Amino acid sequence: MRERIPHEIAASVLAASTAFIGGTALDLPPWAIFISWAATFLAGGPSLPVARRLWVAMPAGSFFALVIVLVMQQVGGLVSGQLARDAVLAAVILVVNTVLMYTGRLRMFSLVPGMFLGFASYFATFFGGFGFRAGDPWAAWLSVVAMNALGPVFAHLAGRLTFPVGGRAAAAADGDAPLGAAAAR
Repeated sequence: MRERIPHEIAASVLAASTAFIGGTALDLPPWAIFISWAATFLAGGPSLPVARRLWVAMPAGSFFALVIVLVMQQVGGLVSGQLARDAVLAAVILVVNTVLMYTGRLRMFSLVPGMFLGFASYFATFFGGFGFRAGDPWAAWLSVVAMNALGPVFAHLAGRLTFPVGGRAAAAADGDAPLGAAAAR
């Protein structure tokens, strides 16, 4: 059975639509959608359980990165010299990352790679000057959390647009299941 729209086209159209989300006056980071979209497939494919795990893990990881930025804003200026600032940053990262890793032992936050993707997404948003108020740590956090939350939605939509007219069962029977459906099984 043939697909309605090839996955390559459906995913590309959705990817192009992120320009309208991120290219707004809010200057949201559209690439954050791609990070969580890819994470959706790495975590097993588009499904509500995978999305829920990412919707918990990624904001948590972003929050730990926010803590690092907030601490460094408070104590980073108290030391002079790049080596001293780097040493303080290393100590802060050591402590915060340790807490992040231990948090991953809690079932709710057990998707540790998702936390690290949220962590990295936050730093790229904040230090890249993205967000509805560039340079504001909390605005960067809200912006990246919102955009990361859309990734599993985009992964789901890409799969839905590619399902054959006969439905999922027909696609599976024909061996012509879309990318998302194969990963979700």
